[in-house]
Amino acid sequence: HSNKQTLLYVNLEVVIMGNLIKVLTRDIDNNAGNFFLDFENAQPTEAERAVWEQVNEVLMEALAILDDLQSYNGAGEEIRQAIQNPSEDQVQERAWAAVVPLVGKLKKFYEFSLRLEGSLHGLLKALTSARCSPTQHLEQEQALARQFAEILHFTLRFDELKMTNPAIQNDFSYYRRTLNRMRINNVAAEEENEVNNELANRMSLFYANATPMLKTLSDATTKFVSDNTDLPIENTTDCLCTMASVCKVMLETPEYRSRFASEDTVSFCLRVMVGVIILYDYVHPAGAFVKSSKIEMKGCIKVLKDQPQSSVEGLLNALRYTTKHLNDETTSKQIKNMLQVN
Repeated sequence: HSNKQTLLYVNLEVVIMGNLIKVLTRDIDNNAGNFFLDFENAQPTEAERAVWEQVNEVLMEALAILDDLQSYNGAGEEIRQAIQNPSEDQVQERAWAAVVPLVGKLKKFYEFSLRLEGSLHGLLKALTSARCSPTQHLEQEQALARQFAEILHFTLRFDELKMTNPAIQNDFSYYRRTLNRMRINNVAAEEENEVNNELANRMSLFYANATPMLKTLSDATTKFVSDNTDLPIENTTDCLCTMASVCKVMLETPEYRSRFASEDTVSFCLRVMVGVIILYDYVHPAGAFVKSSKIEMKGCIKVLKDQPQSSVEGLLNALRYTTKHLNDETTSKQIKNMLQVN
């Protein structure tokens, strides 16, 4: 592995003009590449347009999905009443009427995860093709790199909201119990057309996961790599580690960071950095935490820990609990200690 050591060391120098990020990466492609990664203003070139437009449609919907999830209050009170008053039909009906539209929303979220998977495939195909190096891809296809970042940002945001909302699983399991009872009592439920049993099983698996969107994304990336056997796996992992490096350097350099037009850009970069680390950890056979990893993990964790705790606790937890290789023997004690819960 040692002949790759030179490749592994990424030296980054960052200049931001307004929100323009110029990153000089040395040795990541065996040639020094200068490129701009503009998370706020990158517009698609003609070559990118077809993929960009498809993904853009999905990203527009992603905003609506987050709004819906943020305002998801659940039917906790109605369900509690129904459980306490099992013989009062009116109370039962009220709970059912409250839960059915909510399950419609949960179905919409689940179906969206499948569309997200499709978009990710399109983006990865474009960003990892063998026609040029990972750095050149990110440099020449800024708008697609930005969309990839937006998908990661959406994914971590969705999972943060889902994790802190126990109503989702409570509502769904109440729905399933009630449907089963109706089936046993031969009560026709036209609502079953909305979510039939087979779909309910798939949704159950999806929502049982602590971070369902992240799982969708890591499964999709892993599948992309195994489906495209003609593509070296490095094409995908180098694309991920380059993005992680760019985010890290932007965040850890105060004089650059202070030039961000919006504070939101900081949380955007933090989420994207964590997202690509987790994907890398799933896709790379040895994971993101080994010594030979192309991602400078200690620096990335330090950047996270330097933020106000309340703003990054969810992201630190994502690294602690949703990565694949953190607890392997190959992970250094130092990294494990940095991620210990204080």
